[in-house]
Amino acid sequence: MNYVEVSISNGIGFITMNRPEKRNALSTELVAELKAAFEAYENDKLVKIIVLKARGEVFCAGADLAYLQQMQGFSEKENLEDSSKLKDLLLTIYTLKKVVIAQVQGHAVAGGCGLASVCDFIVTVPEAKFGYTEVRIGFVPAIVMVFLLRKIGEARVKQLLLVGDLVTAEEALQLGIVNTIVSREDLESEVTSFARHLLLSNSVNSMMVTKQMIPQVQSMPLEDALAFAAEMNAKTRASEDCKKGVSAFLDKKGIVW
Repeated sequence: MNYVEVSISNGIGFITMNRPEKRNALSTELVAELKAAFEAYENDKLVKIIVLKARGEVFCAGADLAYLQQMQGFSEKENLEDSSKLKDLLLTIYTLKKVVIAQVQGHAVAGGCGLASVCDFIVTVPEAKFGYTEVRIGFVPAIVMVFLLRKIGEARVKQLLLVGDLVTAEEALQLGIVNTIVSREDLESEVTSFARHLLLSNSVNSMMVTKQMIPQVQSMPLEDALAFAAEMNAKTRASEDCKKGVSAFLDKKGIVW
């Protein structure tokens, strides 16, 4: 891979965008490499949790400027094919069985903010800014809109997408985009510590089932969602993790997963 670095440490799979000279802008190549990296980790038994991060001062500046210029000559078919690649990447992350933490060390703008938004958790620094600025250049944040509505609701989505302003990390926290703000010096250690906490405290199987269920039940009618939930509840009770966890609880023993 030319623009993505991957490494595994103690059950954590790290995916690092490495285009700092271009502010980690989303070129066709970077989008393809990110998707390949996530898909590989999905099937890697050594990886239990995934951390997405970036090199340089900016997490991701959105679309590559040179590529934006190139897009001016695209046909409608070519634009649809290109748009579908970003859609596929975001959908891959959103529906991935494994928990994904975004380690955001700098600004996340437009498509870059969308990339962070589809992760399960965002940990960032006070200096970072977030925003969906597509309307400022005559574009539309169409794909991320679908995910963002599920995450923070219609009123907040309208404020962010129609106004197009960048917001501070603190404002992003209040809006529900960001989960945690830590100092730049502590960012990496805090993210790793959080990932390790999830691995040691929770059943990986339970986290995967729960993550998969969250988007599924939202698209179901109430009765169907409840029937599906009851079915998953019953299946999980028969899992080895559930038997291990309940036994440890009843025996008043600590459990380390």
